Amino acid sequence: MKRLLASIHDVSPRFEREVDLLLDRLAPYVGQRLAMLVVADHWGSAPLIPAFRARLRHWADAGIEMFVHGWFHRDDSAHRGVAAVKARRMTAGEGEFLGLDHAEALARMRRGKTLLEQTIGRPAAGFIAPAWLYSEGARAALSAAGFALAEDHARVWVPGGAVVARGPVVTWASRSDARALSSLAAASMLRHALQLVPTVRVAVHPGDVTRPALLRSIDRTLAAFTARGRRPAAYADLLTNPRASISA
Repeated sequence: MKRLLASIHDVSPRFEREVDLLLDRLAPYVGQRLAMLVVADHWGSAPLIPAFRARLRHWADAGIEMFVHGWFHRDDSAHRGVAAVKARRMTAGEGEFLGLDHAEALARMRRGKTLLEQTIGRPAAGFIAPAWLYSEGARAALSAAGFALAEDHARVWVPGGAVVARGPVVTWASRSDARALSSLAAASMLRHALQLVPTVRVAVHPGDVTRPALLRSIDRTLAAFTARGRRPAAYADLLTNPRASISA
């Protein structure tokens, strides 16, 4: 079976309207068979207030998977070398876990996991770092934090265990015209290039709703994958039949 894993990133009270719009956008293709990546306190000024926590519980009860997506989603670390390049080019100050040491990464992971699990009344599906960026200490902390799954831009894996899916995430960028155009070109290429890959991941962000061209590309991409029989799936499915995910 060829799988389609869809996710909404940066789920927070700050982006509640955008999350609702993205849910409506994805529904014709995946229904509620998708994942939400939840930020505990976006940029230190948008904590999970009770009303939003109730919505998260409702979504989880409906079958939407819930991932911990950092605590602040803001990168306050000083970087050198390769990490500095990643921090500058791959994200706009949002790679929270790119510069954290093991102890601080583990502390934030545990806090986020506890908060999310208390909110939804069930285990978190896993952890996905903001901007898919991890320090070595953060990668090492995933196992100690007790997450079932983790993801970066190239793969999904069991912390301390096997890789269960490979291939680039199809995603879009909205923070500049140049990045938006580049992401449109990448999505156009990937929706053809990934057709034979067992597991395809598509990720959308609140900023996508600000650019009609990105929304049209999201529609075309999801339609291209589902039209050829690819089925919406849960990340948890990778744990029950991982070989189907890495056979290509």
